[in-house]
Amino acid sequence: MSTVLEQVLSASHPLSDIAQKVVEGKRLSREDGARLYGSNDMLALAALAEQARIRKAGPGREKYVYYNHNMHLNPTNFCVETCRFCSYANPGLSGNTSYTWTVDRVLAEAEKGVNLGIKEIHMVGGLNPACDLSYYEEVMSSLKAKFPHVHLKAMTAVEIEYLANLEGISYKEALERLIAAGLGSMPGGGAEIFDDAVRERMAVKKTPAATWLEIHGIAHSLGIHSNATMLTGIGENDLNKVDHLILVREQQDRSGGFQCFIPLKCYYEGTDIASEVKEPTAHDLLKDVAISRLLLDNFDHIKAYWIQLGETLAQTAFAFGADDMDGTVLEEKITHAAGAKTPLQLAKEKIEDLIAQAGYVPVERNTVYDILQVKENAVSNSSGNLLPLKERVLELAASR
Repeated sequence: MSTVLEQVLSASHPLSDIAQKVVEGKRLSREDGARLYGSNDMLALAALAEQARIRKAGPGREKYVYYNHNMHLNPTNFCVETCRFCSYANPGLSGNTSYTWTVDRVLAEAEKGVNLGIKEIHMVGGLNPACDLSYYEEVMSSLKAKFPHVHLKAMTAVEIEYLANLEGISYKEALERLIAAGLGSMPGGGAEIFDDAVRERMAVKKTPAATWLEIHGIAHSLGIHSNATMLTGIGENDLNKVDHLILVREQQDRSGGFQCFIPLKCYYEGTDIASEVKEPTAHDLLKDVAISRLLLDNFDHIKAYWIQLGETLAQTAFAFGADDMDGTVLEEKITHAAGAKTPLQLAKEKIEDLIAQAGYVPVERNTVYDILQVKENAVSNSSGNLLPLKERVLELAASR
C-alpha cells in the first residue's frame, strides 16, 4: 500500500471513509462522487484511483497500459444537427468544406491504414441524409470483403438513432442489419453530458440520455461490445458529471457490454461558446479520469485519450486510474477541426515508449481487449524522463 493511500485512510483525512470503501471494493455513492470532485488533493485522488485500477487489472497485470493499432475514418462531415460545440460538422458554420465519400473512396482511405498494419477501423460521421442505412451497409460489407481481418468499430448511438428514424425501423433492426454487414463493435461518442439543461444550452437535440443508453443496451443484447464517453467543458458542473457517470454505471449493471470509458474535453475553435463556458484545466481532466475509475466499478478500462489530453497529460493520467491510451489513430479529424494541436497520429513504437517512460507496461490489444503482445522489457529500456508524480501535479497546478 502506498504511503499516500495510508495517509488518506487515516481518520484525520477528509476522504478517509471513501478511501476505506475503495480498499474494500465497495461501490461509491453519488455523494461520494461529489466529494471527490470537491477535493483538490490530487495525490489522494491518484492514490485512490490507482488502488481501484490495480484491483480491476488483476494479478500480474497491475502495470498494464493498453493500446491498439487502429485508424479513424469519417465518411462524411455533413450533419443535420447544429450542436454549438461542434466544429467538425456544419461546414457552413465552421468554415470547413463539406464532403461525403463514395464507397470507393472509403475503401481507398482504409487501404492506406491496412498497408500500415492496422487491425481496427474506427468509423463515425455526421448525420447525413445522403448516407442512409443502405450506404453504411454497402460501406461495411465492402470493407469486410476487402479487409476481412480488420475489425469495424463504427456507428455511435446517435447515428443508429438517426438511421433507424430515417428508415422508419427499430433501433434493434438497424443494428441487426449493420451487424450482418460487418459491424463488430460500437464507439461511445455522442453521449456528451446527459444533463438536459446543459444540452439545451448547447443546442443538443440528438439522442437524449435514455435513448443513448437504450441503444447501447440493445447492442449489448445482440453481442456487440461498446464504449462510453463524457464530454466536458460545455457548461456542465461537477454534479452533472457525477450523474452522467452513475447513469452509465447503471446501464452497465443492466447490460454489461461496455468495455471502456473515455472522458473527453471540448475544443472551441470554430464555435461561439468559449466566452460562456469554463475550459477544463489539466487538474479537471485528471479528476475526470480518476473519478471515472472510482465510480465506474463495473468498467474494466478507462482511457487516457492522447488526441485530446496530449502526450504528457495522458502519461500522467496512467497514475490517475487510466489503463488505455487508444491507438495509432492515423488521422483524427473531429477534435482537430476544433483546434487540437496534438499529432494526427502516433507510431506504435512512440506509443509504447510513452507508456514505458511513465513506468507502465505497453500492451498491444485488439478491439475487444484480447492481448496481442506484452512489451515487458520496454520499461527497463525506456529513458524514464517523466518527473515523479508529485512534481508533475505541482507543475500542472502552476500552469493553471
